Amino acid sequence: MKVYALVGKSGTGKSYQAQNLCRKLKIRGIIDDGLFIYENKVVAGISAKRQETYIGAVKTALFTKPEHQKDVSESIRKVNPAKLLLIGTSDEMVRRIAKRLEIPEISETIYIDDITTEEERAIAYKQRNEMGQHVIPAPAFQLKRQFSGYFMSPLLLWKDLTAGRNSMAEKSVVRPTYSYLGDYRLSDKVFSDILTCVASEIEGVHDVTKVVAVNIPEGVEMKAIVNMKYGHSILEAAKELQAVAVKVIEDMSAFNVGRLDIEIRGIVK
Repeated sequence: MKVYALVGKSGTGKSYQAQNLCRKLKIRGIIDDGLFIYENKVVAGISAKRQETYIGAVKTALFTKPEHQKDVSESIRKVNPAKLLLIGTSDEMVRRIAKRLEIPEISETIYIDDITTEEERAIAYKQRNEMGQHVIPAPAFQLKRQFSGYFMSPLLLWKDLTAGRNSMAEKSVVRPTYSYLGDYRLSDKVFSDILTCVASEIEGVHDVTKVVAVNIPEGVEMKAIVNMKYGHSILEAAKELQAVAVKVIEDMSAFNVGRLDIEIRGIVK
């Protein structure tokens, strides 16, 4: 395994540039802020950007917790990538990461100042420090469970047609808790209002009487109590309500819906 490192100050665009660098050097594996990403998929780890404090984020990025270190280290050994890119803010940081993950020493270090312009770094700095936006070099759907309740949006990066097939790398933009004041929570009424709007568009649903939501680490679990219309397929209408409501809630609220149970209370003529 050949290990590379991408080094630069915080907020200079390392995670944004990582996939371009990997494409150029034919690197398939990335270690970034506590995550092991291989071929654009999150294989193992916990994102530092999920932590509530900056200190907690630093500790996560350095794999200070034994269970986190073990999980990622074992996953790297199992995948055994030919090349691996470590991303860090200093030479010492990437050396410590390599040591903790028990991978070979870094054979080549690339500095962000050498592959970006001053203008590009200034834009990255503004997005990080003024807008609280952080980039993760993985698709949004790969991060949905870890970042439920965080504002997150995907960015399509590039297509590669040289291999005779479409290939698209995607990165995601998140706003971690420590990048802005306060927390982000939604009341049951918000979920109830969304479900009521969705139900009004489904022919077999009469109304939504109550919605109960429970926050879980991976997102939210809900139960909706509804009345159905007489003369329609109850099962099909309930399935449609469930599927459409989950999609709309996730799109509108940024919460990952782990479960949505539909309880049919009555049938209305």
